[in-house]
Amino acid sequence: MPRATTKSDLIKLSNEQFEKLWQLIDSMSDNEQKAAFRFEELKQKEAHWKRDKNLRDVLVHLYEWHQLLINWVTSNQNGENKPFLPSPYNWKTYGDMNVMFWEKHQSTALDDSKTMLLDSHKKVMSLIDSFTDDELFSKGIYSWTGSSTIGSYCTSATASHYDWAIKKIKVHKKTCMQ
Repeated sequence: MPRATTKSDLIKLSNEQFEKLWQLIDSMSDNEQKAAFRFEELKQKEAHWKRDKNLRDVLVHLYEWHQLLINWVTSNQNGENKPFLPSPYNWKTYGDMNVMFWEKHQSTALDDSKTMLLDSHKKVMSLIDSFTDDELFSKGIYSWTGSSTIGSYCTSATASHYDWAIKKIKVHKKTCMQ
């Protein structure tokens, strides 16, 4: 998947990947949507293959990363200097934060996770639309983005993350057929 370098590309890629995600979910039966993931036999090293146990877990993970983006941008725009990852987490320990998100949503219903993600996607897209190309993709516009850009964070929380979810759900669909 190409990386967005303009606002229009970011919006297009994010919406396209989100639509692909929902088409994939809609193609699943109710039983497939509710079934536990069977990834035990996979030889994957990444922690998320063991962390996420079902479709709900993937959807709330996307939702929580939307919340990180929204809260980070909003706080910093309002003069509250906040890092992207909340304390006590950093880029070396964000896996622990993802586990915390997973634990937080163990009583969230699948239907609720769908509603939450649909709503947060709309909010993130509105947030993205509020910026210019330069604000999204030029380094040094905002001190709180460090050596990166808002657009890079937005891409990670949307199109790239949706691509991750699609790949994971496709593996789940294959294991359901076996």
